[in-house]
Order: sequence, then structure tokens, then C-alpha cells
Amino acid sequence: MISSLAHIHPKALIGPNVHIDPFSMIHEDVEIGEGTWIGSNVTIYPGARIGKNCKVFPGAVIAAIPQDLKFQGEESTVEIGDNTTIRECVTISRGTLDKKTTKVGCNCLLMAYVHIAHDCIIGNNVIIANAVQVAGHVVVDDWAIIGGSSAIHQFVKIGMHSMISGGSLVRKDVPPFTKAAREPLSYAGVNSLGLRRRGFSSETISLIQEVYRYLFLNSLNNSRALEEIEINLPATKERDEIVNFIRSSERGVMKGYIS
Repeated sequence: MISSLAHIHPKALIGPNVHIDPFSMIHEDVEIGEGTWIGSNVTIYPGARIGKNCKVFPGAVIAAIPQDLKFQGEESTVEIGDNTTIRECVTISRGTLDKKTTKVGCNCLLMAYVHIAHDCIIGNNVIIANAVQVAGHVVVDDWAIIGGSSAIHQFVKIGMHSMISGGSLVRKDVPPFTKAAREPLSYAGVNSLGLRRRGFSSETISLIQEVYRYLFLNSLNNSRALEEIEINLPATKERDEIVNFIRSSERGVMKGYIS
């Protein structure tokens, strides 16, 4: 049902069984997939591409122009995958010339007052808790969890299956499968509980822990640690995911263990 009190631009593409509550505004060049619910007082600007069966709660603003002084009005988008929930007052800016899009994957939960800036790429099954502020050009891989009131510096990358404690200042990359905490942000162990919940075997978790012993607990620099890992530990997709993440990091990774 689409409320007569909502404003829908005639050029917006609205799928079947979409519900739009009163006082929301849907601009032109917007696509909303089948079965999605748009709560009241939501504003969806041109360039939004929202998937199927999403839930967008009151006060959210999607695809507003980026808060970037370099932006010159170029065409760009926000793409949101299926089954994603966007809670109250979330803001998601569309892309700039860098990527021309901002993406949020499928099955994500963005809690109230989250901000996702321009050119961010958020993977699938990601949970971002209340009031997290994500600066531009950030990449968050699948299954990551970011605790409430954290601030993510621009161009940071957060690895898959990682978990960041609430209130964190994330200035460096967070490698996959880890927990990150303390100030300055540092390695707080492997996200073992999360990995078990997602079906990782004890053997796989043990191997991941061994990889991080080389990286963070053996007093080796990253280059030497990566060499030792590849020599001494069996090749698995998890080992290679970590090695490739560390090697490709442009901002550098968070600190090792601090007792």
C-alpha cells in the first residue's frame, strides 16, 4: 500500500507490494524492489537503487549528495541489496567520481543514526550498530560487526568476519576474522565465537589463531611474519585471505596485542 500522503515522483520505479507510509518523499530516478517497506518521513533522492524486502525506518535519508567539497554534481548512485534493514535517521550518501556509487549489500542491519559516506562499499550480512560514522571510501567486508558510536576514518578497510568494539576510533585497517578494541585500536584476539556461529570448524579457527600469532604475538615485522606464515602454515582460503589483506593494506593495519 502506498499512502496518498506520500509524494512519489512519476518517474520513480516502484516494485510490486511496496509499502510507503505517509509523509515520505521518493524523487525521480529511484528504484525500489518488490516487498520493501518505506516508513514515514523517509527521503529517497535520485540515484537510489533499493532491493527487495528491505525495511527503511522513519527519518532515513538515502542518496543525498555527498558531503564532499570536490563533488560537482556528477551522476552517481546508492545501491542497497535485498533484505537489508535501515533503521531510524540513517543517512547514506551517493558516490562521487571515485566509484560513482555507494553500496550496501544484502541482509545488512544499519542501526539508528548510522552515517555511510560517499563511495563506501559495505558487504553482505554486515551489522553496524547505533551512531557509527563511516567516512568516505571505506570498505567493510562480509559479516563484519561494528560496535555503536565508532568512527571509521576515510579509506579504511575492515576485513570479513571481524568485530570492532563500541566507541572505537578506527584509523587503520582491521584484518579479517579478528576482534578489535582498546585505544589506540589494537588486536584483541580472533573472533572465535562469531566464527563458530557461522559454521567454521575448530581446526580452521585454530589455524586462523596461529596466523595471528605470527603477525601480532611473535615480535616480527609484517613482511617477515607473512614469509613465515607462507612457509610454515598450510595454504587455506582463510590463511590466504589474511595474507592478501595485510599485503594490500594501504593505510596499514591496527596495532598488535597490547597487554
